[in-house]
Amino acid sequence: MEVTLLMNRAFRSARGLIGGFTLLLVGALTVGLSACGAPAYNYVADSKAGTYYKVPSGWHAISQGDLNTALVAAGATCTDIWCSGFDANSSPKGSNFLAPDIGQPFVFAEVGNLSSTVQNELSYNMLRDFMLPVTSTSRTQDQSQGFPLTNFKSLRDQTITGTQGVHGVRETFQYTFPGGVVDTFDEDVLTNADENVVYFLMVHCTESCYAQNQGNINTVMQSFTVGSPT
Repeated sequence: MEVTLLMNRAFRSARGLIGGFTLLLVGALTVGLSACGAPAYNYVADSKAGTYYKVPSGWHAISQGDLNTALVAAGATCTDIWCSGFDANSSPKGSNFLAPDIGQPFVFAEVGNLSSTVQNELSYNMLRDFMLPVTSTSRTQDQSQGFPLTNFKSLRDQTITGTQGVHGVRETFQYTFPGGVVDTFDEDVLTNADENVVYFLMVHCTESCYAQNQGNINTVMQSFTVGSPT
């Protein structure tokens, strides 16, 4: 099975990068990080895949049903995929996953198996272009096919080397949507030593929102780990 993400929206297709997903979501593990009172952050963990990240405790989990609805509207599905979402908005909703003009950060994460074809071709540039066109080649190609986002601006292009062969990229960049809204996207895209699993985390919101919430967003992105929380 191949899954295309965010199809027919302002986002591009993932071009079948993920194939043969298996259900990896086992549950969410919540761990308080402060000594007293309300926890500062909550861990979100997929114990089977050994993957976790943390979000500020005031950010709200999107129900699986709401997130499923948002993905289906984009031509995708959470069936047989581990995916999770969090919204910092006081009125959280899955549709903010797609919205270009949200004033609070939205978090989306997934883990999935890569098809054998992709495993044979996988590169750092393919990881960079996992969700949106980031490399110049991909941007040129997508633009020729009518990709509607413009004014790409790279803010970070970082290679990540983790434990046990985990590796990938962190990309931070901006796009302007039709209507003039500028969104900032922050992505971690990792794979394992065998390059048969992809681990994806994305936070996005408007340019001003990202600037105002950069500390919390950076904490979320840096917490994305393939392994067990310690």
